[in-house]
Amino acid sequence: MGTQQWLKRWERGRPSRGKVRDKLIVMMKIQNFNELATTDARRALLSIAEAGYEAIDTNMVLKKEMTLDGDRLWLAGETVDLSTVGKIVFIAIGKCGVEAGAFAEALLGDRIAAGVVVDVKAGPELKHIKTFCGTHPLPSTENMHAAEAIVAALGGLTEKDLAIFVISGGGSTLLFLPEDPASREEIPIMQALIAAGATIQDINTIRKHLSRARGGNLAKAAYPARVVSLIFSDVVGDELSSIASGPTVKDQTTVEDAAAVLAKFNVLKTCNLEKCGLIETPKEDKYFENVSNVLVVSNRHALEGMKAAAAQLGFAAEIRGSELTGEADDVGKMIADAVRAAPPKTVLLWAGETTVTVRNATGRGGRNLELCASALRFVADGEEVLSFASDGRDHGAFAGAICDTITRKAAGAVGVDPETFRAANDTYALFEKIGNYVMTGDTGSNVSDLIIGLKI
Repeated sequence: MGTQQWLKRWERGRPSRGKVRDKLIVMMKIQNFNELATTDARRALLSIAEAGYEAIDTNMVLKKEMTLDGDRLWLAGETVDLSTVGKIVFIAIGKCGVEAGAFAEALLGDRIAAGVVVDVKAGPELKHIKTFCGTHPLPSTENMHAAEAIVAALGGLTEKDLAIFVISGGGSTLLFLPEDPASREEIPIMQALIAAGATIQDINTIRKHLSRARGGNLAKAAYPARVVSLIFSDVVGDELSSIASGPTVKDQTTVEDAAAVLAKFNVLKTCNLEKCGLIETPKEDKYFENVSNVLVVSNRHALEGMKAAAAQLGFAAEIRGSELTGEADDVGKMIADAVRAAPPKTVLLWAGETTVTVRNATGRGGRNLELCASALRFVADGEEVLSFASDGRDHGAFAGAICDTITRKAAGAVGVDPETFRAANDTYALFEKIGNYVMTGDTGSNVSDLIIGLKI
């Protein structure tokens, strides 16, 4: 759906349209759109967010990247003559998996010889594709069974066969396949690295060397078949080897690099482990010569979609950055200050992933809610901030929250001090009490967090 169609929906969704509006809003990602859109500023804010969600919608993206005309398959910029192809194997990994699997089965049907979907949510049973619901953010036996099924589906392929992958965020944890099936050492190792403040690069270096399904291993499993991977990036900077720990991308790190990370953070001692089962990733070029890794969507797509929608609504729209990092608390103030300094009828856009320093282990809430709770201190009339998770889950049921004077007044109306909750890292409980949270459920998309600043 293009920007113009979204704008028509936005217009039809105004309160004067009554039942028509209710019917149309059902199709939107933001389930509580009507409840939140109590002012023109909020309605514009939410409509811009909807355009961002639509730009990264898995089905919409795949419709552009995979089309079939007889035996001619248009696949990520290439035309494949299926009459010359032996088997087709379809694999979808990560938070876009369920949607991708359903799309592939509807498109290719009986042409699929084997397939596996592993997602963090349950999906419908498919005829040609096995579906698995794994755990996240820590691995489990369910994840291992799914990874084993993927490797099995790729086994025995020939040069005439085609393996199509859809790879998205969340895939690293889902591709849990240790050398020793009885091993669960990855769980405490990941917990120790996160607690020690390890970067995602350090964490992924370890992950790649703890699984037979990451770090290029699935390209090796599919060899010598043709491999085409459609990659949905949730990683700041879009480094392909980091997205789902690069299962079809040649890994540049080594076992020695992984061991150095373990030593750097004293992980083995912290986890009371004598050693861990590090595995070398495949280095032979032959496994990757017939592999195409194609980035098909990233947070830039969401940003451009939101910018276009904002411009159509009459705002001067500016993308301020796609690699936003930093403490959510500090970033919230920065966003609010930027909105304050902007002229009227301005929309400012960011994407990325902030961090939260945990001061209270019992607190609930993710980085989007923390950012909004921080910005809540500074917004004035006519200013709006919305930070939301593209996958719809900010470490809980809420995708994010609207930060404006309406939200602040809602806190006062129920006698809640937002500062108390912010200081305790308990922002989920804050927005439970005062509302104004954004509810989407699992969106089937994942490209990092998205932030909108709007000045009416």
